[in-house]
Amino acid sequence: MAVTNFTPLLGLALPTTGDLSGTWGTTVNDAITDLLDDAVAGTVTLSANADVTLTTTNGADNQARNAIILWTASNGATTRNITAPAQSKAYVVINAGTGSIVVRGAGPTTGVTIVSGEKTTVAWNGSDFVKVSSTVSSVTVATANGFAGSNSTGQLTLSTTVTGITKGNATALSAAVAGTDYLAPPSGTSLLKANSGGALANATAGTDYVAPGVATTFTAQQTFNGSSSVLAATLANAAETVTVSATAATGTINYDVTTQSVVYYTSNASANWTINFRASSGTSLNTAMSTGQSITAVFLATNGATAYYNNVIQVDGSSVTPKYQGGIAWSFGTASGIDAYTYTIIKTGSAAFTVLASQIRFA
Repeated sequence: MAVTNFTPLLGLALPTTGDLSGTWGTTVNDAITDLLDDAVAGTVTLSANADVTLTTTNGADNQARNAIILWTASNGATTRNITAPAQSKAYVVINAGTGSIVVRGAGPTTGVTIVSGEKTTVAWNGSDFVKVSSTVSSVTVATANGFAGSNSTGQLTLSTTVTGITKGNATALSAAVAGTDYLAPPSGTSLLKANSGGALANATAGTDYVAPGVATTFTAQQTFNGSSSVLAATLANAAETVTVSATAATGTINYDVTTQSVVYYTSNASANWTINFRASSGTSLNTAMSTGQSITAVFLATNGATAYYNNVIQVDGSSVTPKYQGGIAWSFGTASGIDAYTYTIIKTGSAAFTVLASQIRFA
């Protein structure tokens, strides 16, 4: 006698030859077509707040055959179990309830947890049900590692619990430390400077920078270049340093150009003298000057009844024959007067100088 068998997974009818004579239409519609419709697109709605074992039958409607499981129960903090046959099957699970559910296979299986609001697909992997896709409607962010966050309509917003300047270490965010991770600005309104200790401090006017409108003494050489169309400096008035000394001109007089522009001897000269130009007692003029530079110096000599004069000119102790104004070397001074000697010293090479000299008599 012919019998009707059923498929092992979905329980669909498998009529054999000679079976269902005159009644096959009903079997095909009720035990195959309708059940296949449930398996492809059917939904089982579970609304009771209780654990559920999905019903299984061959050739008739059941819960386990449906493609979609819709959970709508209000289970709150209680997690409910939905037990399905431990066999090959996939379900789309929609948790529209208020608590979590676990979809698991019949037998000692752990199953997979679907939280409230989650929509996911689960499938049998041979030993348990696992998630194969998921949508999340709400998430929380652990406040560890300097992070915080919130979720609204599927959009995750991240923030940090750290205030001030933030640093990262490839794992977490934390507050940066002043003096260790960055230079902390000091209080005050002045200019800032960095020190060797890795901090910022207030700069001091006159020490760290030249303050506008404040008298400043420069000990280093300052260079003002200007441009091809602009002069380097404009002086409305300027004072030159004059050394006034109650000394009589005689012998060799060392003229240090780094400390004065004019030397004035107020006592009567006692003999003709040599004047030696140098930068200072420890620095030669050759060292202080570069080739192509010039310096102008003035020496004022007072004479009594006998008119002595400057008869030898030296630079760094070596005699130099000057070029005299008017082309004539002077051979006397001004009796009972003052002679003003002006020397323009031009460096033309290493230890090579041209001196332009003039003498003006005041009586």
